[in-house]
Order: sequence, then C-alpha cells, then structure tokens
Amino acid sequence: MPRSVLAALAAAILTISAGAEALAQTAAPAPLPTEASAYPKPAADTRPLRYGRFTVEVVGRGPDVILIPGLNSSRETYAPLVARLKGRYRFHLIQVAGFAGTPAGLNGQGEVFSPVVEALDHYIHDQHLTAPAVIGHSMGGELALALAARHPGDVGRVMAVDSLPWFGALFGQPSVNDTLRGMAASMTAGMKGGDDKAWLRGSISNTAPLLSAGPMQMTVVGWSLYSDRTVSAQAFSDLIFTDLRPELARITAPATILYAHGPQFGRQTAEQTDAFVGRLYATLANGRLVRIEPSHHFIMVDQPARFEAEVVAFLKP
Repeated sequence: MPRSVLAALAAAILTISAGAEALAQTAAPAPLPTEASAYPKPAADTRPLRYGRFTVEVVGRGPDVILIPGLNSSRETYAPLVARLKGRYRFHLIQVAGFAGTPAGLNGQGEVFSPVVEALDHYIHDQHLTAPAVIGHSMGGELALALAARHPGDVGRVMAVDSLPWFGALFGQPSVNDTLRGMAASMTAGMKGGDDKAWLRGSISNTAPLLSAGPMQMTVVGWSLYSDRTVSAQAFSDLIFTDLRPELARITAPATILYAHGPQFGRQTAEQTDAFVGRLYATLANGRLVRIEPSHHFIMVDQPARFEAEVVAFLKP
C-alpha cells in the first residue's frame, strides 16, 4: 500500500541530515494520544493574506529579519527566539497560507512553492526592506534559498535550518524522472484521498520523530492536523520537483546552513552526515555549513540555546 504524503514527508525529513541508511535505524516514537481533541488547535490567523500566499506578523525593532516556518508549520516555530531578540531586530514572521489553520488563499489553487517565493520578493519591495536577512526552517529554508538565488539583490543574508536544496535525494533519485513522478503522484493521491482519521494518524505518527519528546510534539501535531490537505499535498509535490542545486551558485548573500545529527540516526556517523549534506550544497560558493547535535529536525526546539547563538552570529553585521 502506498505511504501517505505525510508518511513520506516524515521519512524524508528524518533523512535530511543522515541519508537513507539512518531511516531504517530510527527508533519508534513514543506513543501519543489518538484523539484529535488532545491536540491544541492553532490560534485563528485573522491577519490579511499577502498576495494570497501568506500572512505576516511584524514584531520588534531593528534590522529586518524574515522568518519562514516549514511545511504545515506555524510562525510559532520561532516564538522563543523572537521573544528574546525582538529588542534588537524587527522580525517579519511569515505563515504560509494553508498551513497551521491559516486560510488556503491562492495556495489552494495550484502550485505553491514558486508563487510563495515571488510573493516574498514582492513583500520585500512593497515594505521597502533593504537587504533583509531571511531565515527558514525545512520547507521554509528551501523558500529562503530560492528567494536568495532568484532575487540575489533583495536578500542580505540567508539561513536554512535542516533543509535540502534537492528533496529528490531523499528518495534515492539523482534528478526529476519518471520514478520520482510516480512516487509523487502516489503520495499526493494518498494525501488527498484520506479521511479525517487517516489524516490524524499521519499527523501523529509523522510528527513525533521530528523533535524530542515534550509538549512541543503535541503542538506540532496540532499544526499539521489543522493544515489544509490540498495545500500540503501540493507543497510537498512542489518540493519533490524543485531542484535548487543549479541555482545555489546564483546566491551572492552570505549563507548559513544548519543541519541536525543525533543518536536517532543509529550507525550514521557525524562524518557521513557532513558528507551527505556537503554534496548537496557543493554549488553554494558563499556558504557555511554547521552541524547541530544532538538534535532532531526542529533544531530550535531541541537545541534552543545553540540555535539562538547561531542566529545571533549569523545576524551580526
């Protein structure tokens, strides 16, 4: 039976730092409640949609920093960081339409990834932001990299947090091909055709491995549970077919790539993790790759102090 798109996403995210071998060695997540009512519903996002693609919350004063969360994630991904640094920076917290309870907007009508990239660039121009720093987690990191590559004059510096420039590598594919197309079609069909119970099961089983056990697991499940399935499936499909490797060479801004490594990857060594990530970022000329361990995919949750230190260093003039 084909895996659901969320099952595939969880598998993919878990291998972002370690490659396919690690996935088979990943310990099973601790059991979580099986009732939807146990998971917090994200606060209603009543902010206006920008260009039909995302909402924005602006917090703090100082140099401009755009923060982009990942697939099915809320801007609350960055809440602790923003609370500590809002006296030094002005944060533009993005929430992609269709994720974590935000209305789907135009993201419900076709491609998601590239239109969101272009909308982000429009936002930079319309708000008269001068070379802002851009930080993204997971899919948000890929959006940040694409923005910096496609509009190099508009981004001052870019950080991708546990993101890859080529998602197809997680499925053992060197490029977009018929095998990958078939996998994507099967996964997205499974996502769209599932019922509420299947969506709940996927949200639970695929969230727990992404961060260490604790209250945030419940919160992140809630984000997934209240995301729009059509938007999620389309965004995931977009990621599968977006190969940023040839575009990385266009990035002129300083770039920092944070990636996770930890015991959840079994026999996968830190050096193997470094090699896996390094190969995919080989065309990034002005980049700094930083391994964070021990950590799962949500580095800002598992290693908040280290994450903040890396962000502060990244943001220094």
